[in-house]
Amino acid sequence: MSEAPQVIIITGLSGAGRTSALRVLEDAGFYCVDNLPPGLAPDLLALVSREGTLRQVGLGIDVRTGAFLSGAEETIVGLEASGHHVQVIFLDCADEVLVRRFSETRRPHALARTGDLQGAIAGERERLADLRARADIVIDTTDFSVHDLRRQLVDYIGRDSERPSMVVRLVSFGFKYGVPMHADLVFDLRFLPNPHFIDALRPKTGMDPEVSAYVLKAPETKELLRHLRPLLDYALPQYAREGKAYLTVALGCTGGRHRSVALAEELGRQLGGDHEVVVAHRDAQRAAL
Repeated sequence: MSEAPQVIIITGLSGAGRTSALRVLEDAGFYCVDNLPPGLAPDLLALVSREGTLRQVGLGIDVRTGAFLSGAEETIVGLEASGHHVQVIFLDCADEVLVRRFSETRRPHALARTGDLQGAIAGERERLADLRARADIVIDTTDFSVHDLRRQLVDYIGRDSERPSMVVRLVSFGFKYGVPMHADLVFDLRFLPNPHFIDALRPKTGMDPEVSAYVLKAPETKELLRHLRPLLDYALPQYAREGKAYLTVALGCTGGRHRSVALAEELGRQLGGDHEVVVAHRDAQRAAL
């Protein structure tokens, strides 16, 4: 029998950041369902457990479920009795900030059918009072940006277990073909000795041992790595803390066949022990000119 999935329930006031919070969970590898009537949660989790491939589930619960909301606490107790590790995160926010957010987005509040937004917020607080008291953590997003909320959730998710991993993509490329569109960090390697001017190396790529040795043994390359590796050792955990699911580090030389390929492969070997690393060579197979 497979182990019961971990369940994180995101609830709280409309406008406090529930949708953004569920996106953070999705980026961390959770299978997320928003606005699910609580009574259907056991059936969903039973299905997920049978599949056996989804170990983490995020559920969004709020006043849009209407009368179904009253069964939320009973559902949580039942899930815990079934062996699920359930955590409830409640998102709160000051009333005046909620009013401003609804005004800015021009979206209707689920309870404000008559246009009384203040009354709707008060009614929502009353309906969610039991869930708030039941919450494992209450996060006040009054002064939060989206990035602040993401950072706090990533820290909380990683508190009792391994922090959600960030995939580091090392992409070699040639500047003559343009910088990769989605690169987060770009390093220009065109100052390194160029194997293109060695007749025996020109047709090869940085994945060939001869080219790799030529590039990596150069004093300029050794000096670069002495600076680049500590920079990445510092920066990568900071990006992970921001909740990034993928970080693309682009390494460029003129044609994207020799220097950038050799450096991407070497950094992949060096970083692979501490990070989930994917190495890709965008232009390595283009014909040598």
